Amino acid sequence: MGVGIEVKALNAWYGKHQSLNDINMSVPANHVTAVIGPSGCGKSTFVRCLNRMHETIPEARAEGTVKVGEMEVYGGADPVEVRRRIGMVFQKPNPFPTMSIYGNVAAGLKLNGFRNRKQMDELVERSLKMSALWEEVKDNLHKKSGASLSGGQQQRLCIARALAVEPEVLLMDEPASALDPISTSKIEELIFQLKQHYTVVIVTHNMQQAARVAEQTGFFLMGSLIEFDKTEKIFTNPADKRTEDYVTGRFG
Repeated sequence: MGVGIEVKALNAWYGKHQSLNDINMSVPANHVTAVIGPSGCGKSTFVRCLNRMHETIPEARAEGTVKVGEMEVYGGADPVEVRRRIGMVFQKPNPFPTMSIYGNVAAGLKLNGFRNRKQMDELVERSLKMSALWEEVKDNLHKKSGASLSGGQQQRLCIARALAVEPEVLLMDEPASALDPISTSKIEELIFQLKQHYTVVIVTHNMQQAARVAEQTGFFLMGSLIEFDKTEKIFTNPADKRTEDYVTGRFG
């Protein structure tokens, strides 16, 4: 089973600009949690703070408590270990262009010092099966580069790469926004299956997508978490007028 995420008093800055204000959120294990809100509201910054990707940007910093299972993300944990346990898939698929399909999936394993070839073969196959890509690529694992795949396949390859190192949490930042409708529905179907094994947090501009895949949704506005509740409640009976205005399309 996956692990939950506890976020308390999380603040983040880019230089002098504060981009997150005192975020508190409890993300349950083995569920999909969506993060919605207008552009520039802090959605991507929030998910990047969960696995300390935020601090890879010059002058960016974060303070507060993020607990994933028993691991204190900001309590002296090794950032490499944090990112192994909390995988991330970005908006634009980013396969390593010079590597084969196999090489792409195995990259994180090799980076973590993994050397057992038989086990690596098994993990690569398992990850490609979990990302619903195995049947499409199994005959070309070593022949084709990751960059030769279609956009939707590339994104599923990036998901397989994140899964190969056996994380506990999967963060997805707009994972389908650059894809066509068929590829998008494949990614959504995949998210639905992945929650059986992982805790999934997805940032999305697409409110229909949030309604389709997530059990809980958090609405961000100007760096603050305005409301966090069951997805159905957020979309049909929100507690805050600003949430209602956003989900009914009055702004954003």
